[in-house]
Amino acid sequence: MSEQTVLVVEDEPDIAALYAGFLEERYDVDLAETAAEAIDRVDGAVDVVLLDRRLPDGSGDDVLEHIREAGYDCRVAMVTAVEPDFDIIDMGFDLYLTKPVSRSKLLAAIDTLLTRSEYDDLIQKAAALAGKRAVLNAQKPAAQREGNEAYAELVERLEALDADIDELGESLSSDDYRAMFRDLGEA
Repeated sequence: MSEQTVLVVEDEPDIAALYAGFLEERYDVDLAETAAEAIDRVDGAVDVVLLDRRLPDGSGDDVLEHIREAGYDCRVAMVTAVEPDFDIIDMGFDLYLTKPVSRSKLLAAIDTLLTRSEYDDLIQKAAALAGKRAVLNAQKPAAQREGNEAYAELVERLEALDADIDELGESLSSDDYRAMFRDLGEA
């Protein structure tokens, strides 16, 4: 077993068991079937939350809001049958997966999220926004995206973050890069 913990929040027992089966060889897996159970089980030890948006006692969106307000430093993937709409732009998740989700796609998503955990806040925000843009680009026709104010703001926020990242990269000298990689090699 791994030290990394994945909380699967899924109200369909068969799907929850399937996801647990996909993951249990690589991760410590905990299951929650309701929003209340998820809120009780999420804590600082959870690394990744796979969160359904529709739960019998509430919304996965509320669970996500609780996670972010509580300040937990876990990555969250919405894994749901709810087709994404522009409302996802301001939600605090890191990745959006539309069901059905295969074993390979689920494992790749968790790998992506765990890698993002190593990024600093600026890179995490940019990665989350870029993921939302990609989901909306895949699900919404260009005419709908171009006419949507929230989507335009998303693109602007992403461009601003990209500029900040470029500026940060330009401010680092080659000695800074060597020091970073030397430190990484010592880990």
